[in-house]
Amino acid sequence: MIPIKEERVLVRPKDITPSNKKLEVVGTLNPGAARLKDGRIILYVRVIEKLKKDENEKYYFSPRCSGKKSCRIIIDRFKKEKAESKSDVDIVFKDGTKRLTFISHLRRVILDLSGLKVISIDKKPSFSGIEEEGELGVEDARIVKFGSRYYMSYVSLSRLGNISTSLAVSYDCMNWKRKGTMFREQNKDVVLFPEKIRGKYVAFNRPEGNFQFTPPKIWISLSNNLKLWGESRPIKLSKKGSWDYARTGAGPPPIKTDKGWLLIYHGVRTKEVKSKTNIIEKILHEQEKEFSSVYSVGAALFDLKKPYKLIAKTHKPILTPQKKYEKEGFVENVIFPTGIVFTRGHNNILLYSGAGDTLTTVKKIALKDILRSLEKVNY
Repeated sequence: MIPIKEERVLVRPKDITPSNKKLEVVGTLNPGAARLKDGRIILYVRVIEKLKKDENEKYYFSPRCSGKKSCRIIIDRFKKEKAESKSDVDIVFKDGTKRLTFISHLRRVILDLSGLKVISIDKKPSFSGIEEEGELGVEDARIVKFGSRYYMSYVSLSRLGNISTSLAVSYDCMNWKRKGTMFREQNKDVVLFPEKIRGKYVAFNRPEGNFQFTPPKIWISLSNNLKLWGESRPIKLSKKGSWDYARTGAGPPPIKTDKGWLLIYHGVRTKEVKSKTNIIEKILHEQEKEFSSVYSVGAALFDLKKPYKLIAKTHKPILTPQKKYEKEGFVENVIFPTGIVFTRGHNNILLYSGAGDTLTTVKKIALKDILRSLEKVNY
C-alpha cells in the first residue's frame, strides 16, 4: 500500500436527479476525467438507474433507449412465463438471453482547480445511449487528451451488439461526436494512449471469451485510423497466486513518465466464502462453492517505444478496499479506477474511481510513491 495524501467521496446517488420519473438512481461511479483549458476538472460519471417497479403479477420490465439523437426511455415488458429467473441485475430467459433491470448514462460533473471539490452537476443526462448505439446503456468512460482533441472510449450495450466499446471525440470535452464501435463484443476497459507511437494509435483493451486456457489478460492493439485495430497481442501482468490473477483490466488511460508509460490498473483476486450450510446439506443438494472477489489497484510500467513490453509492476496492490464505502455497496470490496489527472504541479495524481459500485471517489497520490512501488518483472 502507498500513502494517500487526501481522499474524498465526490458523488453519491442522492446527488443525482433521475432522468425519468419511473427510475431511481442507485449508482454514481467509474468516471472518466480530464482537465479543461480553464484548469477545472471535468468528470463523466456513470449513473445507474433502476426502475422503481420492475415487475408485477404477469410481467418483468426492462428499460432501454429509443431515439436517433437522444435517449427517450421506453420500458419493455416480458411475460414471466418466458423467463428462467430474475435478480436485482438481470432477467434470464429460457432461450439463454438476458435483459438488464437497470440502464446507465453519463452525467457531467465539474470540479474546481484542485480536483477535490464539486462545483456543479448536470441536472439531466450529459451523454446517453441512442437507438443505434448503447440502447441498453453506456458505461465506464475513459477520457484522454490527444493534441487539441479529447477522446472518450466507453462501453456500449445493445441487443444486437451485446457488450462492445465505442468512441466519441470532442474539442471542448462538452460536445461529443460519436465515432461508432471501436472494439466489438465482448471487449471492455479500453484506454487510448495520449499520443501516437511509431506513427500509430495504441490502445489497451480486455477481450473476453467463454473458452480460456488462462485467466483473462490485458491486450494491446494498434490502429492507423482509430477504426480498424490490429497487431494485437496479450500482456501477461500476473502469475498464479498473485493478488491480480483472477482478472486484470486497464484503469485510466496510461500517462507518460521519464521511466515509461505508467498504467494504473485494477486486479481481482477471488477467495472461497465459508458457507454456513453443513456438509450433509452440501452433499444432498450438490451445492457449489461460493467465491467473493476483491477489486484492488496496481501499477505497471511499459517501454516508451515498445508499449507492449512490460518493464516493471507492483507485485502487491497499491490500493485495496479500506473504507466502509469501498468494502460495502452494490458490490462489496471494489476500487475501480477510471480517471486520472495530474495536479497542477505534476508531482501528484488525482485518481478518480468507483467505490463499491456505488460512489465516485478521488485519491490524491504522489507520483514518486507509485514509481517507487514498481519492481522489475521476471516473467
